[in-house]
Amino acid sequence: MGGRGIAARMPGRLSERHAVKTCLRRAGLHTVCEEARCPNICECFGRGTATFLILGDVCTRGCAFCAVDHHRVPSRLDPAEPARLADAICELGLRHVVITSVTRDDLPDGGAGMFVECVRQIRARCPGVTIELLVPDFAGSVDALVRVLDEGPEVLNHNTETVARLYPRVRPGADLDRSLDLLRRARERGGCVVKSGFMLGLGETDGEVEGLLGKIAQTGCQVVTAGQYLRPMKRCLEVARRLDAEQFARIERRGEELGMLTAAGELVRSSFRAQDLYERARERWGPEG
Repeated sequence: MGGRGIAARMPGRLSERHAVKTCLRRAGLHTVCEEARCPNICECFGRGTATFLILGDVCTRGCAFCAVDHHRVPSRLDPAEPARLADAICELGLRHVVITSVTRDDLPDGGAGMFVECVRQIRARCPGVTIELLVPDFAGSVDALVRVLDEGPEVLNHNTETVARLYPRVRPGADLDRSLDLLRRARERGGCVVKSGFMLGLGETDGEVEGLLGKIAQTGCQVVTAGQYLRPMKRCLEVARRLDAEQFARIERRGEELGMLTAAGELVRSSFRAQDLYERARERWGPEG
C-alpha cells in the first residue's frame, strides 16, 4: 500500500509513523499491522501506510499462527466505522488502501455488508483511491462474496495461508477447498485483480508448497505472496523451519512459471507493498484484470 499526503507533508519516517498512529487512535480504528504484530509495521507506518482492520479486533476463529484475539462472542458492529475509515484515508492522503477484517462467523453475512459500506464511503469521500479488500472466506457464502465484488474493488485478496495437510492444526474452522473456490469465483466474475498469499515455516514440505502454488494458479489467481512465518506470541505455533533467500527465489520463479505475479521473501506479507504489486498487475493484465 502506498501513501502520498503524509510523505509530502512530513519528512522523516518517525514523523510519518507518529502521524499514522495519531490518526488511527483519534478515529478509533484498528490495523492488522498492530493487532497481528506484523514485522513490517515500522516500514509501512514510516511510509504513511497501514492495512485497516474492520469488524472489530476480536476474531471468532483461533488460527494457531495469529496474534489477533479470538472469542466465540466478539464485539458489536460499529455502524460508524466505515465513515471514520474513509475520513482517515482522506486525512492520510492514501492512494491505495488495503482493508481486511477479523473472521465473523457470528454474522449471517460474515461481515460482507461492512466491507460493502466501507467501499461506498471511500468512493464517496476519497475519489481516486484504489481499494484492495483482503476478505475472510465468509463461511463459503457465495452471496456474501458477490455482494462484495459488486462494489468493484480493484483487488480482491484472500489468503490460503498454508497447505491442506496443516489446516486442522493451523486453521481450525477453515477449509482450503473453500478458499480456492472463493478465488476461482472471484476470477470468473472478473473486473478486479485476484490475489492470494500463504506462509512458510509451519511444517509444510517443498513438494506441498509446489502443489499449493499449482492449486492457486488453477483458480486463475493473478498475484500470490509467500513469506516466512514468524511466531508473533508464545501461544502461537513454533516456527518449524526458516527458509533462505534461494528457497524463496525458487518459489518466486515457480509462481511466475505458473502465470502468477509472485512476491516471495522472508518479510513478504499479503498486503506488504500492495500498491506496487497492484500497479504491476495492471501493467500485465490491464485495468479490468
